Amino acid sequence: MSRIIPIIPGSSSLTMSESSVAYRGGPQLGADGKPLPLDFTHHLSEVTKRRQASLIKQYYRFFQIPGIKNLAGGLPNTKFFPFETLEAQSAKPERWQPTPNHPGDKDNKKDPAAAEPTHITVPTVSGEANPMKRVDVATALQYGQANGYPPLLDWVRKFTRDHLHPDAPYSGGPDVILTCGSTDGFAKTLEMFVNPWIDGLNDPRERPGLLCETFVYGNILSQAEPKGVQIVPVKADAKGMLATGPGGLEDVLKNWDVNKGRRPHLMYTVTLGHNPTGFVIPVSRRKEIYAICSRYDVIIVEDEPYWYLQFPSATAANMAKAGTLKQQEQEISKRTVSTGYPFLDSLTPSYVSIDVDGRVVRLDTFSKTIAPGCRLGWITAQPALIDRLARIAETSTQQPSGFVQSLVAELVMGPQPEAPSSSSSSSSSTTATTTPSSSWSLFRSSSSSVPQPAKDTPSGSGWQMSGWIRWLEGLRGMYERRMNRMCTILDSGSSLISSTTRLRATNSSSGTPGDWDVITTTPLYTYSWPEGGMFIWLRMHFDSHPLWQHPVFFAKNSAGKGGEGEKTKVIDGPTLSLALMLFLTLKPHLVLVSGGNMFSATPEIGKEIGWQYFRLCFAAVSEEDVDSGAQRFVDGVSAFWKITDAKVIEKLVEKLGEDLDAPGGEALMAVMGQAQEREGMNNLGGWLGC
Repeated sequence: MSRIIPIIPGSSSLTMSESSVAYRGGPQLGADGKPLPLDFTHHLSEVTKRRQASLIKQYYRFFQIPGIKNLAGGLPNTKFFPFETLEAQSAKPERWQPTPNHPGDKDNKKDPAAAEPTHITVPTVSGEANPMKRVDVATALQYGQANGYPPLLDWVRKFTRDHLHPDAPYSGGPDVILTCGSTDGFAKTLEMFVNPWIDGLNDPRERPGLLCETFVYGNILSQAEPKGVQIVPVKADAKGMLATGPGGLEDVLKNWDVNKGRRPHLMYTVTLGHNPTGFVIPVSRRKEIYAICSRYDVIIVEDEPYWYLQFPSATAANMAKAGTLKQQEQEISKRTVSTGYPFLDSLTPSYVSIDVDGRVVRLDTFSKTIAPGCRLGWITAQPALIDRLARIAETSTQQPSGFVQSLVAELVMGPQPEAPSSSSSSSSSTTATTTPSSSWSLFRSSSSSVPQPAKDTPSGSGWQMSGWIRWLEGLRGMYERRMNRMCTILDSGSSLISSTTRLRATNSSSGTPGDWDVITTTPLYTYSWPEGGMFIWLRMHFDSHPLWQHPVFFAKNSAGKGGEGEKTKVIDGPTLSLALMLFLTLKPHLVLVSGGNMFSATPEIGKEIGWQYFRLCFAAVSEEDVDSGAQRFVDGVSAFWKITDAKVIEKLVEKLGEDLDAPGGEALMAVMGQAQEREGMNNLGGWLGC
């Protein structure tokens, strides 16, 4: 049961789908005393509304008859699977050393024994009768539920509900569905909420819109724009998306021009370690944004691949750089319900923690916690929306890879019982002995013969929940130290200091002339230490370059009409930005960065301000390259600012040829394409998949 969004009194000009949320007589409450989540059927796409549950799922009830001989399921026989076991050498959860949860706390000591790997095995058949705990080859590699492999799905659900979002405020709390990573999760979310719009075919007033920050992960644009979605940027500052003020969320929604399309009902945001800017939205700002989304009926799609990478040391460093002498009160972590783990309690919570309406769809992934190649993640949302997503998965991806799900499940879930004897295995293969809720397991039991148990049974060396949290703590520690090292080096080279000697007047007391030095400080770039994520976002001060606005002639234009060249008026910011990117890829610097145009929400933003920014990734490079790459960048920027001959800039940008005038970030991609194959290149761009 869900609440229906009411019409605001006095707002008859708004349709139900456009109305703000206002309660008449208070919200409807569930049995647990919490408000029921709202019904968002009015936001679903027409295709999503038409989707029905799979007929074969409805057929499951017949598989629950005790002693049934199941000839109905169209399943291959597990006896003929070519894999006996799935095995791996895996890390212990204590492998990496954590950093303190709060500035000033003592650093943790590393356990030398934690460096040794452990062995995990997914057996042919597990001795576990409970399908929510059973991990084996026979079940993992068989057809299964679209919402995920039951043991891993159950583990993720418990982690999400009990530890990640224990304070979810709506009745019953959220549910989850497994995905093939966050890209797949967002694709399914778009499918659920967006009706495709085609220019010239559909009414311009019906065009859907997607709210996002000024700078955004580019793959989101690649997914949304082909559906005709209009990208609607919202201004942001060092603390994230602006709730109010010119260009803020409320300003954009309140003053929306309906002739441009439907007022956006979908917002995409990364709030805990934003890509590319690295901000963490504080709780107070989060509450303001949520209230506005509730008022204007906007669905919040919260993509959080970096949620566990929140850096207390960066917060302290930024306050020190700003000259803040007194420790400011931190808003993060004043949860009403503990997660059960101090590490999780110390982190800024998700929008889910304040989602009284059930309007948040959160995307999570194992890509940044285990490995991107897993292609495994999950979506958290109110149960009614999860049910709709399951309908989409049933006719698209189905569940993620069984190989991946079973290995990850074995890694994180912990000990299991040994496999049964052959007689008990044979018996259980023909009789439905599981609980009524385990229809998936009953469906799987259609094979008349189950392979004999392997010699290698589960090792019992899985992490369990406490080990999983400890693994996340260690990862945060390793990435935080990398961030600290790179930022310390960047701080040292953020300005160019030069001195000149000038003759001064004769000293009246001694009667002898003297000279004096003039120290000049030129800002090269400014930035804040990232309070979360994997990236450092630099604003380059190209207006301080000696060739800023200098007239220059580009020979690439000499093939114009009549063979006459055209003079570029001045060396502007975009030209200097591209020139610097190219300059950094040449010897002796050999360092690659990502330009801000690649993350600009619209081409207009790229032209106006995108060229001012560079993104550096401290995550993917080797330990040695964290320091050397940062130093190369610092040295390269300093050397670039010492260029006073305009012909040098001219030659640099000529290397791009016609790509210099390419739209959007294509010129930047040309730079990166030319540079990435050079021997010894230190890649701080981290652009692939990030």
